[in-house]
Amino acid sequence: METDAAIVRRAIEGDERAMRLLWNQHAPHVEAVVRRLAGDPDLAQDIAQEVWIQIFRALPSWRGDAKFSTWIHRVAINRTLNALRPVKRSAAVESEIEEHSVIVEQDAENRMLAQNIEAAAARLSPGARTVFYLHDVEGFTHEEIADQLGITPGGSKSQLFKARAKLRRLLAPLVDTMNSSTGLDRSYAAP
Repeated sequence: METDAAIVRRAIEGDERAMRLLWNQHAPHVEAVVRRLAGDPDLAQDIAQEVWIQIFRALPSWRGDAKFSTWIHRVAINRTLNALRPVKRSAAVESEIEEHSVIVEQDAENRMLAQNIEAAAARLSPGARTVFYLHDVEGFTHEEIADQLGITPGGSKSQLFKARAKLRRLLAPLVDTMNSSTGLDRSYAAP
């Protein structure tokens, strides 16, 4: 099996098969990152194309210090945040919650839960969604987020607080439904 470094070298030299291989291996993750940050599927699709253009242009700058997947992840986040800056200024993107019928088997319940969380996150303001995703999903510190977004660490903390509060409100009916169907008593749940 060929290493990422060898595939990247071939791609830098113009080997289209190597480029296609990189895209096939990493596109699902890149698209997921972009979709979570952008919130709007159509906008995410456009940004993902820009991300891949940036990745292929920047291939010679990958030094191999980090795993290639980590480097691509960073490029995807940075390019998406740059692409969203003008969009954030013009208008907030809101997505409607889609209702899904659920089969009672565990996999279907997990998919439904994930879809509801994604739909709730899409209803956050772009700033709150971005900070929530970067902090709670990606694990960045408030200082790192502040540096990437050009805000203060306090602004990052404030956006995260707002995001979590809205998510609690949006997901409360789902939690109540799940608790009542499983017979759990919320009075014993942690605050």
